[in-house]
Amino acid sequence: MTYPQLTLLHLLPTAFMTGVIWFVQVVHYPLFAAVDERSFRAYEERHATRTTCVVLPPMVAELGLAAWLVVRAPAEHHPAAVAGAALVGVIWLSTFAVQVPCHARLSSGFSPAAWRLLVRSNWLRTAMWSARLALATWLLW
Repeated sequence: MTYPQLTLLHLLPTAFMTGVIWFVQVVHYPLFAAVDERSFRAYEERHATRTTCVVLPPMVAELGLAAWLVVRAPAEHHPAAVAGAALVGVIWLSTFAVQVPCHARLSSGFSPAAWRLLVRSNWLRTAMWSARLALATWLLW
């Protein structure tokens, strides 16, 4: 695979996840507070299962492609590829250190504190994916 092909392939899951995270941040997570408390537990379980099916494959692809890009990037692109890979690391760390525990807490029922932390902390992932998209676009350009 050529470097331009790799950069295009790398851009695809990053662009997809950037769109998903903005939708989740601006629309989906804020609406959690509007779900009836009696229904919330079942809602959260369905949300977690369905969301995982949608986001896990592109997240894994993005992780692998970011690592591959670091190995294959020419010298002039290497710092941007490393920065992009570091952003993936921050995203994964935030996901498993903050967002997954928030969802675990919410799976027992709606918790205003867990929900607020989820919404506030998810801005980090939103910013990181947005920055990754800018870097991935630059690398392709």
